[in-house]
Amino acid sequence: MVKLVIFDLDGTLLNSLDDLAVSTNYALQKHRYPTHELLEYRRFVGNGINKLLERALPEEARTEENVLKIREDFMAYYAVHKADYTAPYPGIAELLEALRKKNILLAVASNKYHSATQALIPHYFGENTFGFVYGQREGIPVKPDPTIVFDILKEAGVKPEEVLYVGDSGVDMQTASNSGIVSIGVTWGFRSAEELKENGAIHIVDRPSDILKLLR
Repeated sequence: MVKLVIFDLDGTLLNSLDDLAVSTNYALQKHRYPTHELLEYRRFVGNGINKLLERALPEEARTEENVLKIREDFMAYYAVHKADYTAPYPGIAELLEALRKKNILLAVASNKYHSATQALIPHYFGENTFGFVYGQREGIPVKPDPTIVFDILKEAGVKPEEVLYVGDSGVDMQTASNSGIVSIGVTWGFRSAEELKENGAIHIVDRPSDILKLLR
């Protein structure tokens, strides 16, 4: 019986690509680096802010020092503009409501830095929809390391076999596998169905409502 559903954030619950792209381009431009078209960011995101910025930098400029320099400007800009264009995907609100009516606990496990994750969730979904909201925290490995999931399971008091993990990327599918949890890959996000399959997705769905059919 499913007692908890864990969701990735960017590309799963929220279409945040525009705000991530604009904020990264702002930071790149400020340091006189080339910027990128929106669709290029689909392959940059998913592994945390530092990896996003590293991928956005020219290859010859991908040093830790440069990442940290543009990170400061990215975070300052994104803190103000993180909700300019971001919106929940169609059908997400209805899915969350249906899960809550079934008394299923809801959680977020994101590689987005923790403060932004905790700000975006109540902004778009209210204060009480998600019981457990975790972003990338200092000193904690990013997904696909399972630590973030294990922290949620411990706080929620549930076992891996009582959980579903929903995400849009290969990183998410690996995270679920590393946690011993059934994975659901979604095709409305930033990555392809092929990537989900290649990384071991147990289920692949095209619409949020399809997730309800997988409850057991």
